[in-house]
Amino acid sequence: QAQLVESGGGLVQAGDSLRLSCAVSGLDFSRYTLGWFRQPPGKEREFVAAISRSDGSTYYADAVKGRFTISRDNALHLQMDHLKPDDTAVYYCAAQNTYSMMALALATGINYWGQGTQVTVSS
Repeated sequence: QAQLVESGGGLVQAGDSLRLSCAVSGLDFSRYTLGWFRQPPGKEREFVAAISRSDGSTYYADAVKGRFTISRDNALHLQMDHLKPDDTAVYYCAAQNTYSMMALALATGINYWGQGTQVTVSS
């Protein structure tokens, strides 16, 4: 049974930093493109970032480009710097058995979702 479990969310102030992690078990970590999505309260889920299963290349939504950094080692991480109130959302990690980061970003073929972790950024 594959499982993705997010951690690291919390309440911070604008301009602060937060590091999210996603523990991955029950699947071959190296065979999945991994990424992060977020869903602000009352709004639709949106893509945040993805990282390649092969060469470690990354892809970011315009809203977070230059502020967030996705990485993977023994787990999936999202380093969030210069946080803004608009970053407030439940953040979900996701895994898809694809080479395409664009495919993951569409969120139509995700194989596994995490349960989510709340990030709240006060102004």
